[in-house]
Amino acid sequence: MQELEERIRRQGTVKPGNVLKVDAFLNHQCDVRLFDHMGAEWARLFAGHQIDKILTIEASGIGIACLAARHFGDVPVVFAKKTQSINLDGDQYTTRIYSFTKQREYPVIVAKRFLKKGEHVLILDDFLAKGNALHGLIDICHDAKVVIEGIGIAVEKGFQEGGRTLRKEGYNLKSLAIVESMDPDQGTITFAHNPA
Repeated sequence: MQELEERIRRQGTVKPGNVLKVDAFLNHQCDVRLFDHMGAEWARLFAGHQIDKILTIEASGIGIACLAARHFGDVPVVFAKKTQSINLDGDQYTTRIYSFTKQREYPVIVAKRFLKKGEHVLILDDFLAKGNALHGLIDICHDAKVVIEGIGIAVEKGFQEGGRTLRKEGYNLKSLAIVESMDPDQGTITFAHNPA
């Protein structure tokens, strides 16, 4: 998606350790108009697929998922929580995910009443690098016996294995921007347009 790539080029910051900061418009300050355009693009990419619910993970996925839902007929958005709280009651699907960004493992929880057997689910998230968060959401989907219609990602780090692994596993993965390489010294970012 050219609009997203241009924003990454213009406002993204490359840091050492394969870190791409896009907090000016994607995962801290949110550009709602851009999110709406991203939702329209995912609706185009997943046209013809039955989507009953969108599943994401807190916190950065929530905004993009909510705006995307408007383009799928206002389907509900369910977000996996990363901490147990008194507001989470009843039976739950749980798994554990290791976050390389936060350098720790955390639980991922979805109340069972929000994912029903046989529902068709689209998973959306802001970033894909190694794929740990997505595999956690996939585990929850398998436990819930829902149909994963596809996975939509805003920014995929194509030089890391997450996207390749998910595609080899047979998932219909559509990333709006695939970063092929980043150079923290030069501050340059290149994009791939044909996922492996």
